[in-house]
Amino acid sequence: MALEAAYSDIGRLDRLSYKDTAIHRLDPRAKVVATMLFVVAVVSFPRYEVLSLLPFAVFPVLVAALGDIPAGFIAKKVLAVSPFALFVGMFNPLLDPGTVSILPGATVSAGWVSFASILVKFVLTIGAALLLIATTSFPGICRGLRRLGFPALFVSQLLFLYRYLFVLMEEAMRVVRARDMRSFGSRGAGPRVYVRIVGALFLRTVERAERIYGCMLARGFRGEVPSMREEKLGPADGVFVLASGSFFALCRLVSVPEAIGRFVRGLAG
Repeated sequence: MALEAAYSDIGRLDRLSYKDTAIHRLDPRAKVVATMLFVVAVVSFPRYEVLSLLPFAVFPVLVAALGDIPAGFIAKKVLAVSPFALFVGMFNPLLDPGTVSILPGATVSAGWVSFASILVKFVLTIGAALLLIATTSFPGICRGLRRLGFPALFVSQLLFLYRYLFVLMEEAMRVVRARDMRSFGSRGAGPRVYVRIVGALFLRTVERAERIYGCMLARGFRGEVPSMREEKLGPADGVFVLASGSFFALCRLVSVPEAIGRFVRGLAG
């Protein structure tokens, strides 16, 4: 069943976060801060910059390698959400008819350059976010955000959204499985049936949410999800953040591809 495959695929990110590697052992706050710096540095580039973005790929590649994260799995997840970026940038070639010089005597449409910039930024930022989840776990990210000073209400909402996404999918699988057992061939399919399934799923979701909230209040919930884990920032965390931030600043302030090109021309001359 496609829904069960999607459920297993989402849960694999959490299973990857249970590994014991140098990246996994870092404090969640260090990884969250490094990823935030990475995203800010990437999105801060002008819309006609493409080549200058490429050196930033070193960060996710190193994180995936040191964290033993399958590159193919992350690539599939990025491709699954890439239609959003395609939809955002597909009109750039039409709305931006100017030209941009990429080489001496060679010009291309500015719209296609900005479109390529959107795609590169999308791949880099989404890939970094997925790697953060795969090496930290979503609850670990929420703990890191809370200890960085983010509002408790915001962090709790993120945590509940992620946790009960799996509950909602399990409920949907039960409803769909029941429909399959009561139908044969093309019977039990069609818009009317799917509307009823969505309605039944909505009612079950509301009822379960009320029960869960009542249980949380009975256990002393006051707007913040407590954590029993004690995590401390160590020297390795500081080195990771400092090295990452320095690399991002270097790639942002210096055009690495141009510097490499000048260096190669100097050697050739």
